[in-house]
Amino acid sequence: MTSGVGERSGEPPQTDYAAVFRAMPTPYLVMTPDLVIADANPAYLARTGRRLDELVGRPVFDAFPGNPNETDPDGGATRIRASFERARDTGLIDTMELQEYDIPDGRGGFSQRFWSLISIPVVDGSGACRYVIQRAEDITDYVLDQRGAGDRGEPSHGMEWRRRVLDVESDLFARGLELAASREAELATARRLAALAGVALDLAAADSVEELVQIVSVSGLEALGAHGAAVAVRDGELLRLELTEDLGPVARERYAVLPLDAPLPGAVAARTGRTLVLPDRAATVAFAAEMAEAVQSTGNEAWVALPLQAGSRNLGSLMVGWTRAQAFTAEDIDLLEAFAAQCAQVLDRIQTRQAERAAHAAVRGMAEALQRSLLTEPPQPADLEIAVRYLPAAEQAQVGGDWYDAFMVGDGSTMLVIGDVTGHDRHAAAAMAQVRNVLRGVAHSQPESPARVLAALDRAMGDLAVGTLATAVLARVENGPDGAGCQRLLRWSNAGHPPPVLVEADGTVTLLERTPNRLLGVEAGSLRVEHVWLLPPGATLLLYTDGLVERRGATLDDGMAWLCEEVSRLHALPLDELCDRLLEVLPAELDDDVAILALRARHT
Repeated sequence: MTSGVGERSGEPPQTDYAAVFRAMPTPYLVMTPDLVIADANPAYLARTGRRLDELVGRPVFDAFPGNPNETDPDGGATRIRASFERARDTGLIDTMELQEYDIPDGRGGFSQRFWSLISIPVVDGSGACRYVIQRAEDITDYVLDQRGAGDRGEPSHGMEWRRRVLDVESDLFARGLELAASREAELATARRLAALAGVALDLAAADSVEELVQIVSVSGLEALGAHGAAVAVRDGELLRLELTEDLGPVARERYAVLPLDAPLPGAVAARTGRTLVLPDRAATVAFAAEMAEAVQSTGNEAWVALPLQAGSRNLGSLMVGWTRAQAFTAEDIDLLEAFAAQCAQVLDRIQTRQAERAAHAAVRGMAEALQRSLLTEPPQPADLEIAVRYLPAAEQAQVGGDWYDAFMVGDGSTMLVIGDVTGHDRHAAAAMAQVRNVLRGVAHSQPESPARVLAALDRAMGDLAVGTLATAVLARVENGPDGAGCQRLLRWSNAGHPPPVLVEADGTVTLLERTPNRLLGVEAGSLRVEHVWLLPPGATLLLYTDGLVERRGATLDDGMAWLCEEVSRLHALPLDELCDRLLEVLPAELDDDVAILALRARHT
């Protein structure tokens, strides 16, 4: 660090906090809020002569029972428990006076020990205690030595000896202050590490840059002891910034978008991959003249700008600010870089998901456009009324291969088609387009027999290597035979599709259920049969795809029964309204597309 400005380059280090904990020379015991042992460092295990697997998961006073004596019926356990509970319940460090607490010696007895004990709470962002840490310094040798000297009644020494004792005690006092400061810094780091661990859990749930900034604002700043932050996301040669509310509305508007080559610390960190440390107002303003305005608008005079990197990609930067000058240590910067690395991982995941969603939406849009371009408006012959509906599945589902079609052929008959190609992607939509168009061509060349049309379609799908399966009903409405009066004749063939439903003018419903033939695409040349039914005036024919009758938790028979009841109840409605009412009762989130083709024979 030079001239108050420090830089770090390269990948942010991944701090191994477990290794830090294990390397601490001071004994530490970690407990849950209900005082069950969760961990202990090697220094603690060495002092107590225990193994980690003997301790973890046990209540602390089961692992270390008190040794009753004349002054302490429970050997001091009550006082130590009270210290743990004060730290846990108040969120404040609790320091105990000199405490005698014997520990098991492994031979059925106890070993006399004297301790300097501190109970330390570890709280999360909401202030709730997550762990209680005990710092346990064994001072048995010192206590016994002091007691031995008093019992021996050592004679007084001369002035030189007393001066020497004073020097030693002064030196010990100074070293004690240094040790106390070191331990306080150690405890502060431990608290911040624990807090950042909680922040990491929150970050894992972030699904947008706004949510990432919200988590940084609510719990990240508290863990870092900072007063404001900004996440800058690279977008080509621009940086798009999301600032925490602590930085104020002026800054949020002023710094919403920055050029990547701007001289501000966030831009420099984003384009170079270096960490920039500005510990006070002088260093901040000296870095770039524009920072004087940033200090004034945000109220923050100390800043650290950290790159957000994922592998070799620079995703942007994280800027963290403080309202007062900071004396950053190497450990502080390590902690900030570790936090930035967590944010970078989350940002990388968010961007990956957003790219996947955008690609999916583009594919879905193309497939839907293709699908809808093929779902044309039906003809309206003089003696027939035709209505069609198509309802796509829920947004998160993929496009399917459902289709309907209605067209007239040369002899004046009307052909009706409802079908469903297997699959739920753009390939299904493309296959549906092939099957639809081939079927139209075959039907125009030999319109007399729906069974022959489907048989020819089956052969064509094999010859053209369409490579998909499909269900379909092909129906032909023609003039009735002599003597049938004004009734039309319905002729149809079914290739593995849900059966048509016929409702007469009086509401009588007939499910035109016959043994269906094989699906299209299974075996070219398989037998295709057709069926005939008189279509009286006022009768309504309903063709549909399985999305109309399939329900979660219900059988297909249940769905068919529902449909028959509904069309009987709604049969007197105009045809368009009948179709709309059928769709209205469907769930808001459909698992599959729904296509409907309805035909009504007019009264003549």
